[in-house]
Amino acid sequence: MDASEQPPADNLYVTDPDTDFEPVDELTEAAAREQAATLREALRYHDHRYYVLADPVIGDRTYDALFSRLETLEAAFELDTETSPTRRVGGVPLSELETVDHVAPMRSLDQSGEASDAREFDRRVHEALDGDEISYLCEPKFDGLSLEVVYEDGVYQRAATRGDGQQGDDVTEQVRTIPSVPQQLRGEFPDVLAVRGEVYMPREGFQQHNRERVERGEDPFANPRNAAAGTLRQLDPSVVAERPLSVFFFSVLESTVELETHSELYDRFPEWGLRVTDEAEVVADIDEALAYRDDLLDRREELNYEIDGTVLTVDDRNACDRLGSTARAPRWAFAYKFPARSEQTTVRDIVVQVGRTGRLTPVALLDPVEVGGVTVSRASLHNPAEIDRLGLDVGDVVAIERAGDVIPDVTAVIDSEHAGQYSFPEVCPACETTIERDGPMAFCPAGLGCPAQREQAIQYYATREAMDIEGLGEEGVAQLVDSGLVDDLADLYQLTAADLTGLEGWGETSAENLVSELGRTREPPLADFLTALGVPEVGTTTARELATHFETFAAVRAASEEELQTVPDVGPKVATAIREFFETEENIAVIDRLLDHIDPQPVETTGGDELDGLTFVFTGSLDTCTRSEAQELVERNGGAATSSVSGNTDYLIVGSNPGQRKRDNAAEHNVATLSEDELVALLDQHGIAID
Repeated sequence: MDASEQPPADNLYVTDPDTDFEPVDELTEAAAREQAATLREALRYHDHRYYVLADPVIGDRTYDALFSRLETLEAAFELDTETSPTRRVGGVPLSELETVDHVAPMRSLDQSGEASDAREFDRRVHEALDGDEISYLCEPKFDGLSLEVVYEDGVYQRAATRGDGQQGDDVTEQVRTIPSVPQQLRGEFPDVLAVRGEVYMPREGFQQHNRERVERGEDPFANPRNAAAGTLRQLDPSVVAERPLSVFFFSVLESTVELETHSELYDRFPEWGLRVTDEAEVVADIDEALAYRDDLLDRREELNYEIDGTVLTVDDRNACDRLGSTARAPRWAFAYKFPARSEQTTVRDIVVQVGRTGRLTPVALLDPVEVGGVTVSRASLHNPAEIDRLGLDVGDVVAIERAGDVIPDVTAVIDSEHAGQYSFPEVCPACETTIERDGPMAFCPAGLGCPAQREQAIQYYATREAMDIEGLGEEGVAQLVDSGLVDDLADLYQLTAADLTGLEGWGETSAENLVSELGRTREPPLADFLTALGVPEVGTTTARELATHFETFAAVRAASEEELQTVPDVGPKVATAIREFFETEENIAVIDRLLDHIDPQPVETTGGDELDGLTFVFTGSLDTCTRSEAQELVERNGGAATSSVSGNTDYLIVGSNPGQRKRDNAAEHNVATLSEDELVALLDQHGIAID
C-alpha cells in the first residue's frame, strides 16, 4: 500500500468506527473541537478510498453517521472550516458567475477521426525532434466540461471553467461540492498546484437524474455532457451538490514540482488525492497508439462515462517544451476522435431557421430515435447545398449521426419514395425578402428589418460580451417582442417600469432594475457598441481593433473597404461584411433610431506616447481593474501589451493567482516584475490614472 493510502494513525473513525456518540450537550468545547478534527481526518480518508481509489472500507450508513455527527458538532460549537467535508453540501447562492484569468492557457487540441492524420502528427513530432525515440501517453478523451482547479499549500483555492482558454467562469463554490475534488491534498504535495480536469456526469447517475427530472415534469437533459455543463453553471451550489458530478484530473497547468514525464501524473495525482482514470497507458510508437484507440473504441460502451476519442501525448515533458505550442493548441498532443454514432429514422418535416446574421439553416424534424443513448428528434441540414448533396425530401428514411457525439446530423438517405427532393424556399420565411446565395449558403439580406434577425439581435445586444444588460435574457426578450413593447433595438430605451410591470412575472423591483440597466448603457464604450450591433464577422476582438483604429462610431460607419482593411485582422471578407451591414437600408434605419437614444463614447486618447517604447505582460488577476482594461490602458497611452514574456518585455505585472511560467520567463530574460501597486505607481509617474 502506498504511503498516501495508509489510514490516519490512531483515528477512531477509520476501521469499524463506533457511531454511538455521546450527547453533544455533554461535551466541552475542547472535546468537541478534538472530535470534529478527528472526524474530518477520517472523512477525508474515506472520501479518498471511495472517490479516488474506488475501494471503500466502511458502508454508506456508517459514513453518513460520521458525516452527520460532524455537521452537528460544527453547528453546535461553530467549528466549520473552509476544508471541512461538510462544505460539500453547498453554500450561499451566487448572484452571477464572475470571470477569472487562468494561471496558464488552457489550449484546445488538434483533432481528427482519421488514422492518417494521427500518423501525420507522429511524423511532425519526429521531424521536429530530429528523429529522437519517443513514447506516447494514451488517455481517453472525456466528453465533459474542462476545468482548472488551483491549490495553495495543499488547500483548495478556486476552480474555473475553460472559457476561451485565457479566462473562464469562476465555479469555485460549485466545484467545492463535487466529492472527487479534494478540499485538502494528501501526502507530500507541491506548495502551488494548478491542475486541469474534466467534469462529467457518470452514465448511471445521468440516467437516474433524468428519470427524476421527468418524474418532476421537467425536460430531461439531452446527454451527460449537457447535464454536467448545465449543472456546473448553477448559481446555487446546493443544487450542484444534489447532482451526480465527478471529475477526472489529467494534466498540470502550474506547479512548484517538476515532472519529467506526463505519465508521472498517474502516480503523483492519486498520492495527492486527485482522481485519475485507470485507462491511461504509455505506448512505444504510433502503431501501438492507434491500437490503443481501436481497443478503447471497442470497449467504449463498457465505461461508466462518455468519451469521444483518445488523446495522444508525447510523454517526455522536455520534448514537449522543444515542440512548443501554437496560439491555439500544443504541438505535442493530438486527439484521435471516434466515429460518430449512427442510427436511422424518418424525416417528417423540414423547417428553415433564420439566424442572427441572416443565415438560413434547414432543420429536419424526425421520428424520435435513440443515438448513443440520446433521443434525437431534430437534426441540422446545414445549408441548401447539403440538401442537394443528399437528395433529401420529407418522408425519406435517413441515417443520423451525432457529430462530435453532440450535434445530430443527417448523413445519408437510406430509402426514398420520392423522385425529387425538398425545394428550398426562395424568400425568407420570417419577412418574405428574396433570399441571396453565397456559395452553399443562403441568407436573408433584410438585416435588422427581418423580424427573426431583429429578435435575435436584441438578445445578442443584451449579452455579457455585448452591452451586458442584466435581467434581459432570451425569455425576457421574447416576452417584450411578443407583447409589442419592443420591435427593434431602439425600443428598449423607451421602456418604462410601468410597461414592464404590466407583463407576467415582472415586479416593481425587476422592472426598475432593467430600466436602470438600460440607462447605464446609454453611453457605451465604442468597442462594446460595435460588438452589440452584431455586425457579421465582427467579434469582441475585431470590435476593439476597429474602435482603437477609428476612435468614433461615425468614422467606423463611414469607412471604406480599403480603409477597413488597414485595421489588424480585417481582411477583404470581413471588410465587405462590415460595409454591407452599414449600407443595408433596414440596418441604417434601425441604427439611426438607436442613435437617438444612445451615444457611443469615442476611444479615449491621452496623446498616445506616455508609455511609448514600453512593453507590458500581465499575469494573474488585478483588483483595481480587469486585466483586459489594464491592457487597453497601456495601449491607449502608447505602450504595447503582449501575451508572452520575451527579451523585448520591459515589465511583467503580477496580480493574484499568477502563472508560474511567465514569472520563470521573466527571471530568465531579466525582466522587471511589478506588483499591482507598483504598476499603479509607475503609471502615476507618467501621469496616467487607472479609473
